[in-house]
Amino acid sequence: MRSIVGVARLIHPAPAAAVVALSAALGAILAAQAGGVPAWRLALTTLAVAGSQILTGALNDWADRDRDLVAQPSKPIPSGLVKPGVALEVAGVGAGLQMVASIPLGPLPLLLGAVASGSAAAYNLWLSRTPYSVVPYLVSFSILPLWIAAGVGVDLGRVAAAPLLVGPFAAAAHLANTLRDFDADERLGSRNLAQVLGRVTAFRLAWALAMAVGLGVGAALLVGGAVAPLAVGLGIVGLAAVAQGIAGPQRLWGGMLVAAVCWTAGWALATA
Repeated sequence: MRSIVGVARLIHPAPAAAVVALSAALGAILAAQAGGVPAWRLALTTLAVAGSQILTGALNDWADRDRDLVAQPSKPIPSGLVKPGVALEVAGVGAGLQMVASIPLGPLPLLLGAVASGSAAAYNLWLSRTPYSVVPYLVSFSILPLWIAAGVGVDLGRVAAAPLLVGPFAAAAHLANTLRDFDADERLGSRNLAQVLGRVTAFRLAWALAMAVGLGVGAALLVGGAVAPLAVGLGIVGLAAVAQGIAGPQRLWGGMLVAAVCWTAGWALATA
């Protein structure tokens, strides 16, 4: 039982679940709007994203195992719940799941997924401790809507503008995430973007970017007249989730996970 709990924690279940839910919601909406999209494509696309999240979470804990021994000894590997080799095996299972699920979807979803996961791996193994730590977030999350559209088999033009919106939000998510470990990263000599900017500036920038994305998308949709009641409701829930994050990095991180799912679904509905 301890090992099962350790493996579950290893894959970072909260953010992983949020990304998978976001992907499933976007894929379902795109498929429904396109009509005639086979259900198996949506299922395999969601499985591929889940595999990518398993790979990313497990590899992150493996790469940071020595740092976590000092800064976060309760995490699965330093606490002894999971051996480092098991973490690599779990990461391998995630990579295998992503590949197996992606192959039937065709070369484009396979390629986009590989780039997204490769970017995340670069973050875990190297970039997370450098001033360029935000780059993998920009790459992986900007690719995600394109990956989902390609996976379910709809025109990528349907989500062509999404990376422009996802980029600022991804940067905010990165800052909010790293701010939660700001003190530990400082002690261990990390030079990620939050450390370079400083605690206060990084937090203000993260909150402002997240709010600006929600308000900006909402305003654009209102001006264009592309508003549905459900989309408005989802947008408001997302804004409220981010707004309460002004209380601190942990609250902001949780609120952004909620907002990401709400705003993705709301945007897809409003721009049908």
